[in-house]
Amino acid sequence: MTVLRIVANITAGSPNEVEKFYKDLFGLGVLMDFGWIVTLGSEERAVTQLSLMSEGGSGTPVPDLSIEVDDVDEVYDRATSQGCKITYELTDEPWGVRRFFVADPTGKILNVLSHKS
Repeated sequence: MTVLRIVANITAGSPNEVEKFYKDLFGLGVLMDFGWIVTLGSEERAVTQLSLMSEGGSGTPVPDLSIEVDDVDEVYDRATSQGCKITYELTDEPWGVRRFFVADPTGKILNVLSHKS
């Protein structure tokens, strides 16, 4: 048996309103839209991972999702210019990532990160 993918599901009263946040901030495209469910994605392929956490690191709460990007500074600049709620400022962490936390329109906390070179 092989796990082919893990999909994050976010409760949203109006999926189309939350769609804009993820499209604008992360450049995701619509893969499927049935009204009651909107699935966003990219053409990139990633290794399947599931993190089990007792804390979020550096004294932060456990985030709801972690999203790795190629340029965290660019996404941070986009988030601040769009007036997104930053809940943990852009930080270089001792375990080798640069990250920040941002709240999506449903209140989910996203850990947005890049691995430091």
